Amino acid sequence: MAIERASTSGQSLYLLQQVMNASQQLGKTQVQVATGKVSTDYSGLGDKAALLEASRTAVNKADAYQANTTLALNQADLQDTQFSSLSDLANQLRATLTKAVANNDGSNLMTTLQGIFDQASEILNGKDANGNYLYGGDKDNTPPLNVTTLAQLGSLSSASAAFDNGTVKKSVLVADGQSVQVGVLASDIGTSLMQVMRDVANFDAGPSGNFAGGQTLTQAQMDFLTSQIPATVSAASDVNAGAASNGLVYNQLKNASDHQSSLSTIYKGFVSDLEDVDMPSAITKLNQNQTALQAALQVTATLNQVSLLNYLK
Repeated sequence: MAIERASTSGQSLYLLQQVMNASQQLGKTQVQVATGKVSTDYSGLGDKAALLEASRTAVNKADAYQANTTLALNQADLQDTQFSSLSDLANQLRATLTKAVANNDGSNLMTTLQGIFDQASEILNGKDANGNYLYGGDKDNTPPLNVTTLAQLGSLSSASAAFDNGTVKKSVLVADGQSVQVGVLASDIGTSLMQVMRDVANFDAGPSGNFAGGQTLTQAQMDFLTSQIPATVSAASDVNAGAASNGLVYNQLKNASDHQSSLSTIYKGFVSDLEDVDMPSAITKLNQNQTALQAALQVTATLNQVSLLNYLK
């Protein structure tokens, strides 16, 4: 009669199943510790997979809105700097006319005026980082100011004819269904300033003009320049009003950016809670699974080696 092992086939199958289970759990915790993730696929997340995907989508949307808003903030910040420069130019124009009247001397008037025109033109025809005209509105592929010299400006019937910008101001989407108008039109901030320079250039080219031609100003020249000084004050006020509106837009954009940043942080927290493992717990579980697998293997090996001979004396 053959002497069989003490373990039965049922016991062996049971122990083999325990070894397989322990091995699977060990493999799972090894992957979790290596990747820092609960699972590398959706099947390991169970009913949380849909919530995870929704959270990821929300993160991407918030980050995209924040990126758009950041670009708009940069534009508003640049506009603020340029509005300040335009206001300074308007004040410089006022000071130039006032000085010419006070000193009864217009010999350098048109030279100074040309310099102010060149600087203002450079600002009004400024471009953004993508090469589009900043103050062109919905016509951002052509210069919003269409004259390049003070003489050209002076030959126009009015300063409004010097502007070719569009009529629609640019807006940026900062959230679902929420947009902020960040664009400014060149004609809105530059017409008053250009009108003063147009009128002075037109007068200078006329029969009573030629400011640089005499030692002193004529009475007609004095009266004309005096009448233009209040217009320079209005020009500066128009630019300052644009700067104030731009400041309000900047605050709106900053609030929207902060809101999207907060949403992104919240949604990223959701994603982390769903897919990231608690590393200390995972390492503890890994050690436990290693111990369990070793124990299962040891018990199985021991039982497979035991026979009735171990008990016969």
